Amino acid sequence: MDTIASLFSFITTPVSWVIVQFHSVYGAIFGPDTGWAWGLSIVSLVILIRICLIPLFVKQIKATRAMQTLQPEMKKIQERYKNDKQRQSEEMMKLYKDAGTNPLSSCLPILAQSPFFFALYHVLNSIASNDTVGVINERLLESAQKAHIFGAPLAAKFTDNSDKLEALNASLTDVRIVTALMIVLMSLSQFYTQRQLMTKNVDTTVKTPFMQQQKMLMYVFPVIFAVFGINFPVGVLVYWLTTNVWTMGQQMYVIHNNPTPGSKAQAAYLERLTKHVTHHGKTRNRRDRAVVKAIVAKGRDRNEHERKFINGLNKAGLAAQADGVVIKSDATAAAQAEDGSPTTAQAAKRQQPKRQSKSQRQSGATRATGESPSLIKAEEPKDDVKPAAAKKGNAKPGGSTRSKAQSGQRKGPQRPKSPSKK
Repeated sequence: MDTIASLFSFITTPVSWVIVQFHSVYGAIFGPDTGWAWGLSIVSLVILIRICLIPLFVKQIKATRAMQTLQPEMKKIQERYKNDKQRQSEEMMKLYKDAGTNPLSSCLPILAQSPFFFALYHVLNSIASNDTVGVINERLLESAQKAHIFGAPLAAKFTDNSDKLEALNASLTDVRIVTALMIVLMSLSQFYTQRQLMTKNVDTTVKTPFMQQQKMLMYVFPVIFAVFGINFPVGVLVYWLTTNVWTMGQQMYVIHNNPTPGSKAQAAYLERLTKHVTHHGKTRNRRDRAVVKAIVAKGRDRNEHERKFINGLNKAGLAAQADGVVIKSDATAAAQAEDGSPTTAQAAKRQQPKRQSKSQRQSGATRATGESPSLIKAEEPKDDVKPAAAKKGNAKPGGSTRSKAQSGQRKGPQRPKSPSKK
């Protein structure tokens, strides 16, 4: 580790200078030789570094999501060119170029933070060895060696023996308890950060090998931190624990406000957005308008949560526009009364009359006219064809007659009648 840390010695002086500046501020409050002054200086260094890395963190989120969307295409390329590794590599690079992403983009914050980590390790290791480093002179070195965090010196390690700890005015029990507790907290924070990423912020509609890799890292990373943590000084443990807590909080903020499409976090976010938009009747800020605009632009490619969001707005009488603005739908606008009183979209729909049976129609007519159904039936118009009078001699018993229209006629041409002879 000393060899690796020495490779980053070019940044040792800037890191030590930042720590000294923060120490001068906190030393005036808590005392220059206290653990609070030196511990808070390290915490402030972490916060300063992470604030500077926020643009890279945003780029990491975009790259990670782009890689998630490319997983199905990558799998197709691997299956299509499984026997041609060179062609497979070329197609992969072409896919990355067209999507504007790179697998290394998701590792940028870690790679950018690693020089500061090794430089801080080198500074704290020099303090433990009673060597001046960077801008830390002999006076500051003596003050740092006196600083204890809950009884553990900044330069103490879990693996240090009792003789070395006695030289730092500390006991073996105090150092073991403090370092073990910090290692456990460091591993748990790393596990929780990765777990909330996998359970809440992953598109569950797409099953890819990338998800399996992330799930494996969720269990591997905490073990790595636990193994290497026993060789870290207390000051480095403070640095790394603060970094994990910052990452966890930053990840929670991103999941809550900018979730991955298709994830459980997006379903919860769109449910909250639906309540706010229906309550106020409009999108409240630029971020909400950007979300609505992206959902409208997808059209038929919307996922289940996004379709539910659009349907929820329609049921409330609202319509999402292409620019992200939410307005009242046409059905609601047409339903406005002349006096300006608002009505619901359901009331605006035309009510179709229900189909009635014959008995219901007759009973309705009876209530309207006050006459009996038999009289109404008797007054119904007859057919246009009226029966002709029956010829004499052709009347059948019982007085029944048949008209020409009712009598059976021969089909086809009929023989003409012969002229009568005079």
